[in-house]
Amino acid sequence: MAKSETGDKQNWFVKHKILTVIGILVLIGIIGSAAGGNKPSDSTTNSSPTPSTSSKTEDKKPEPTVTKPAVPAEYTSALSQADSYANTMHMSKQGVYDQLVSEYGGKFSAPAAQYAIDNVKSDWNANALAKAKSYQDTMHQSPAAIHDQLTSEYGEKFTQAEADYAIQHLND
Repeated sequence: MAKSETGDKQNWFVKHKILTVIGILVLIGIIGSAAGGNKPSDSTTNSSPTPSTSSKTEDKKPEPTVTKPAVPAEYTSALSQADSYANTMHMSKQGVYDQLVSEYGGKFSAPAAQYAIDNVKSDWNANALAKAKSYQDTMHQSPAAIHDQLTSEYGEKFTQAEADYAIQHLND
């Protein structure tokens, strides 16, 4: 039985080559930015003359420092992966969320996936349109069939409004 489970997992990776490659690229990007992203800036030297100070001393109150709460690494990783899914693969918001929490996908916690969905910058209408054009060009589907595929819970999972936008602009 263990051999069958291993075979099933291997078959998933073979069937989902694009997702596997994107996952690997995301990991490489995260590792690369963590290793080389903290180089010092050359902006510490200022070539402009310093303004003269007056003899009158002004009482300046220090500006309060606002500390942002640290975002857990799992959340930032989920956001990075969500950005790839949304802006490279043109997935729907629900599709991205489902992929992030999937046992065959990102395996992120529900709170991390929700953080990613709440913070990813994507044009969901444009994603629906890109998917619709793909179905039209490669599958030669009718607008009605494309609309159904875009909104299907077993398909792309776009909202009705996003699918309507895509169908309306399909031939632009």
